[in-house]
Amino acid sequence: MDTIRLPAGSVLVVGAGLAGLFLALKLAPRPVTVLSPAPLGNGASSAWAQGGLAAALAPEDSPQLHAADTVAAGAGLTDPVLAGLIAGEGPARVRDLIQLGVPFDRNPDGTLALSLEAAHSRPRVARVAGDLAGREIMASLIAAVRADPRIRLIEGISARALLQHESGAIGGVVARNGHLVRIEADQTVLATGGSGGLFAVTTNPVEAAGQGIAMAARAGALIADPEFIQFHPTAIDVGADPAPLATEALRGEGAILVNADGSPFMERYDPAAEMAPRDVVARAVFAERAAGRGALLDCRAAVGHHFPTHFPTVFAACQKAGIDPRTQPIPVAPAMHYHMGGIATDLWGRTTLDGLSAMGECASTGVHGANRLASNSLLEAVVFADRVARRLRLDTPAGRPGGADVLVPPVLDAAQRMGLRHAMSDLAGVVRTGAGLTELLQQIDALEAQAGLANELVTARLIALAALARTESRGGHYRADFPQTDPQAVRSWVRL
Repeated sequence: MDTIRLPAGSVLVVGAGLAGLFLALKLAPRPVTVLSPAPLGNGASSAWAQGGLAAALAPEDSPQLHAADTVAAGAGLTDPVLAGLIAGEGPARVRDLIQLGVPFDRNPDGTLALSLEAAHSRPRVARVAGDLAGREIMASLIAAVRADPRIRLIEGISARALLQHESGAIGGVVARNGHLVRIEADQTVLATGGSGGLFAVTTNPVEAAGQGIAMAARAGALIADPEFIQFHPTAIDVGADPAPLATEALRGEGAILVNADGSPFMERYDPAAEMAPRDVVARAVFAERAAGRGALLDCRAAVGHHFPTHFPTVFAACQKAGIDPRTQPIPVAPAMHYHMGGIATDLWGRTTLDGLSAMGECASTGVHGANRLASNSLLEAVVFADRVARRLRLDTPAGRPGGADVLVPPVLDAAQRMGLRHAMSDLAGVVRTGAGLTELLQQIDALEAQAGLANELVTARLIALAALARTESRGGHYRADFPQTDPQAVRSWVRL
């Protein structure tokens, strides 16, 4: 196995989405190496974000209102201190992105154009070219990173396991780029993205399958709230893998959900109708489809002929599937969209292991609780990347591991991985039961007996165990056998 020893004082960032690249830029003057499993911009969930970045930027808005909306969406498990932190620091991070060249949409008077999304009390979502926020933000960051001589990029390499001292501290990773290589570093930061690839229906890159959570859990890190999965209610149901997304901003513009016969149905589920929290809308869409009535997003009156310019990503996906959303409703289905749970961190991105930080979707900071407020994901990524950078510029290096061998997990073959994905969607999806989750754990056991303890199986097991243990319904976790919310329930804390 080859070894790469990074220079003393350098930071290893595993993942090249928004959180990873923003951190690399913020770490100046400290040297940093960024690992990306694909060429920059390809395969990062951040680039697929359509809605935008939520921040209290309007005169009629405030960080206090944004924090209150975040807490309300989190279904009782959001840490109000953390909600206030990201809301308070959000406007400054938007200004950072503007300085990096992100061309946020503007009003005729030059102010930022802000959109309203579900469960927000004010329009506060900064967008780029309608629904191209993720792609355009990433393009600006990639250009800045490639131009920064401090930042070393290693593309086409996937981290598989953490290097660990006998003391338990982390000192780098074992990665694969055709062969295995040890990469030793004083400080390691996981920014590996989410877990959507564990589910058969997802809006995420299928490669994002909870690898960062699994690597941290294997090393003994504390994992928080793995059962809380956000299912986006309006993935475009055309059989694509991953499923293209019909952004929530469409409902913010006035699009309505209807049955196959054209009848609106959301008011039967929530007085806020289309602007209800995502978990409510996802379960409504799930229920209508399960009842055979179908679910479609009707954008004809709300968007109409503006579709190609206002929502070009959604329009292109519809056109590719033979749908003209200007004249036809869009068939939709719930899809795994965001993992609220992950590696437990403090408010500076520290995990429970020395030398290891985590941020972005693979982390669980306490901001999202049981249900993420729309467009808070990009906000959390840049706020915590900035905070991790501020801490690491001052932190004493954790040191390097010895030369001991590290156990590299096996890889599931295509059939095993697809079997797992279908089991997760069927048994740990929008609606769960104890019997279904028990069956899921049995299927994970069987796959492990066949293939060994692959990273995907570690994260899937953590999700299933926590979901089985939570005998209530709350936010993105709905148990048909325990439909009520337990007022005494608290966050989940799990170790392998």
